[in-house]
Amino acid sequence: MSINDITETTQYLSFKLDEEIFAVDVAKIREILDITTITKVPQTPDFMRGVINLRGSVVPVMDMRLKFGMSPTERTVNTCIIVMEVTQDGETMVLGSLADSVQEVLDLEPEQIEPAPRIGTRLRSDFIKGMGKQDGHFIIILDIDRIFSAGELEVVSEMLPEIEQVA
Repeated sequence: MSINDITETTQYLSFKLDEEIFAVDVAKIREILDITTITKVPQTPDFMRGVINLRGSVVPVMDMRLKFGMSPTERTVNTCIIVMEVTQDGETMVLGSLADSVQEVLDLEPEQIEPAPRIGTRLRSDFIKGMGKQDGHFIIILDIDRIFSAGELEVVSEMLPEIEQVA
């Protein structure tokens, strides 16, 4: 989905990673959880912090700060897990994402959103849907379906049945 596809007011959940504000379409959000025990899973990518038990279901938890090349998320009173649905190749997977804090649900009009900046050919920016502007601040609007590669999600989906058998 490109910036041109945004033709009406959309609600986004905004959250902080380090000092930056990011946002995801609320339609992708299932719920927001207080930080809980995350069970580390061996031989997974660094940004995959582990799994949580969500009402009997195993949900992988990703550290978006690590995925974006930042320092790991530290546990604070505001740290939370945003549970969202990621769709790729017609398949939907439920993932948790660590956030330093959740900000607010905001409405952004199409004219408040600019195209993602062109960073060059060596850096991926296809997962940035656009740059929202509110109160003089930029909000990086993520296309959550494009953040993880098919290979990364395949690793996660392949290991889930094994974990669920143990649980």
